[in-house]
Amino acid sequence: MYKKFSIVSFLLAAAVLTSCGDKGENKASSNAETTSTVAVATEEVTTSADNETETTTEKATAPQQEVGYEGMEAITADKLKDGEYDINVDSSSSMFNITACRLIVANGDMTAKMTMSGSGYERLFMGTGDDAEKASESDYIQAETDGDTVLFSVPVEALDKETDCAAFSKRKELWYDRKLVFRADSLPDDAFAESRYATIESLGISDGEYKIDVKLEGGSGKASIQSPAKLTVKDGKAAAEIIWSSNKYDYMVVGDEKIMPVSTEEYSVFEIPVIGFDYKMPVKADTTAMSTPHEIEYTISFDSATISE
Repeated sequence: MYKKFSIVSFLLAAAVLTSCGDKGENKASSNAETTSTVAVATEEVTTSADNETETTTEKATAPQQEVGYEGMEAITADKLKDGEYDINVDSSSSMFNITACRLIVANGDMTAKMTMSGSGYERLFMGTGDDAEKASESDYIQAETDGDTVLFSVPVEALDKETDCAAFSKRKELWYDRKLVFRADSLPDDAFAESRYATIESLGISDGEYKIDVKLEGGSGKASIQSPAKLTVKDGKAAAEIIWSSNKYDYMVVGDEKIMPVSTEEYSVFEIPVIGFDYKMPVKADTTAMSTPHEIEYTISFDSATISE
């Protein structure tokens, strides 16, 4: 009887201890998961301030997105004609949304008047947030208002160049680091003092079909296009057949034109206009190879010296 009780007691005790151990382990695991969740949530907490939202971190740095394009070369004011032009601006943060921008070129200097999507920023500093904290009040660029619209007039050292810009949030009273690129490819051709590229007219190429070497840059570097490419000239305008290394591209964008593929059987094949030769022509291509479709920026260079029938 004693032995039976001892064995039963032993088994019950073991079960209880195991259960307690499991609960303790589960509790510890649960606590660890909770701690992890809290940590992530703390990093991703957002606050709304007059249509602007900021990600709160120790350094007041919101998630960054790429600006500009691979291989871009800085363009200074002396490369442009004096005047005012609408220009596109890339921002490294979707929270710093520039809805319109007017570039003013005069006397060797450039100024950009940026229209913001909201009124959450009180002032800017052309530099990093750390530099802004050390700067004097006179170095800050104060917000301008036009009715309900908020604008900032900022100096532009060069187009197609990453520029540091710190933005001061009214509500958070913190500086947020941004990177901007003022896109030269969005300017009209007559804004440039000299042509950026060779044309069918300047090259003296008559209507017909040719071959031309092409070079793709940008993206992850995994994609490629066939070279040489077929070049068709008709009525003084050039178009190129672009054959990608996969069939996962469902459209391209050249300038403001969205272009659909002529084939996606084995490869994605497009016929795109050639804006110019001997320069890096910016294009976008939408890939379906990722979990969600994604536009990727590239440049395509057409080497006029390789044109052959």
